[in-house]
Amino acid sequence: MNEKLMKEMLSKKKWAVIGATPNKEKTGNRIVKKLLNHGYDVYCVNPNYDEVEGLICYKDIESVPVIPDCIDFVVPPKVTKKTIEKIDSSKIEYLWFQPGSYDDETPKIAEDKGFHVVHEGACVMMAVDIINEL
Repeated sequence: MNEKLMKEMLSKKKWAVIGATPNKEKTGNRIVKKLLNHGYDVYCVNPNYDEVEGLICYKDIESVPVIPDCIDFVVPPKVTKKTIEKIDSSKIEYLWFQPGSYDDETPKIAEDKGFHVVHEGACVMMAVDIINEL
């Protein structure tokens, strides 16, 4: 696990959460709340919802009105890969793959496109608490 990269990513304040959900029991909701509670600007992405935690929920990453610093994936690997194909690493540098959002080849695909990637079971919810305690 690359702690330096995690700290670098968590120092960025504009995050898109792909797989955000209003279901309070799901990780996609808990991540949104955690980031909001730590002062991040959060942009929710999920075609199934209009709103998550009082925020507009965008249908896809292309609909988000700003270019996020980081994208956090809380979706199946197939959706993660499809999204990686659509985004430009010259505009968005950082991708965080939550456990379950990637398969063996997803991180390599992203890195080959030029993205900086955090994966290997690293959950942003725990990492943001650790970083903010330092």
